Amino acid sequence: MPDHTMETECCIAGGGPAGMMLGLLLARAGVEVLVLEKHGDFLRDFRGDTIHPSTLDLLDQLGLRERFLRIPQSSITTLDVVVRGTRLTPVNFGRLRGVNKRLALMPQWDFLELLAGEGRTLPTFRLLMGTEATGLLRRGGAVTGVTARGPDGRLDFGARLTVAADGRTSTLRAAAGLRPDALGVPIDVLWFRLPIPPSPPPDTLGYLRNGTLVITIPRPGYYQMGMLIPKGGFETFRAAGLDAFKARVLANAPFLAPVLGTLTDWEQVKLLSVQLDRLRRWSVPGLLCLGDAAHAMSPVFGVGVNYALQDAVAAARYLAPGLRDGTLTERDVRRVQRRRQWPVRLMQPLQQRVHGLLSTADTAGTAPMSPWQQHAATLAATCARPLLSRLVGRGFLPEKLTADPARR
Repeated sequence: MPDHTMETECCIAGGGPAGMMLGLLLARAGVEVLVLEKHGDFLRDFRGDTIHPSTLDLLDQLGLRERFLRIPQSSITTLDVVVRGTRLTPVNFGRLRGVNKRLALMPQWDFLELLAGEGRTLPTFRLLMGTEATGLLRRGGAVTGVTARGPDGRLDFGARLTVAADGRTSTLRAAAGLRPDALGVPIDVLWFRLPIPPSPPPDTLGYLRNGTLVITIPRPGYYQMGMLIPKGGFETFRAAGLDAFKARVLANAPFLAPVLGTLTDWEQVKLLSVQLDRLRRWSVPGLLCLGDAAHAMSPVFGVGVNYALQDAVAAARYLAPGLRDGTLTERDVRRVQRRRQWPVRLMQPLQQRVHGLLSTADTAGTAPMSPWQQHAATLAATCARPLLSRLVGRGFLPEKLTADPARR
């Protein structure tokens, strides 16, 4: 047991997008905030790397555009999908209103370090790396802080409000007795890297053929690759052998042939078990869940990171005044869920629909589309483009910062 409990106004467990953005905004509003990140750095691969127009808008409002642009990144304005040899463009960010009409691609660790660096300039912001929240402190039925494990052992942090932003397997959510409702997902994703070949095609989100979707996310010097597989099917793929796996990749994206030889071991392939769930209640007295801890999103449309950031903006708006003045109420905390649950409830069914389409798509063969099929597919992509561009680029109910993030 620690000798004493350190006090703060808001303790945030998890240094991911939701936790770092909320910590930054609260500190800017004059709230004393402590962010706990269990890892010693942000260098985790196979995270969401897409910075959507809605997030670029927030960075502009935060005054971080110039610092963001100094980070190495790539940029795309359309999301193309090649279906049995036919290139379709269902998303074109150029159709969006506003200044930001692109998707920025960068490792998430660079984005988190940007937020952390800005936070460190503020006197009320504190970030403890290598410190994992392990449980909750309680008094009279309410959460009053967290227990944590740091490099030197156990630590206790008392807080007027504790925020669980510790991901889809949230320790604090479980400790509070909150259980998400699983919505069911028929797919998983295998992630791996490949160098960019000498003569690459235009930037393309994915290649769909014979029921397999191969994802190609461009990064500087390499592709962040993904393959959608049936839920729980990883061991079946391993049993078939790495050569069979590479042959499946090559059947969808033949241009990768010169670089597939760099994939030599299953250790280079990581399984992402896709989850789609949400809490019925995001809070209990003294505790609020945000981001993946409140609603795990699937990789479809790549909106998980951006929805987590939007959660943080709404939370800062509703929570900062009460935290700063010592007048925070449970009603203030519940307002965050009332604001943010509807965008989640609207997006998740769309993701489920895409899961179903991808899990059954194009199983008839690998032959190129006939002319009438090409025409029908192109027409469908064109008709869907305005709506999909908006949903992917900004989502439902994108949040904005006021001049004072704490202002209601």
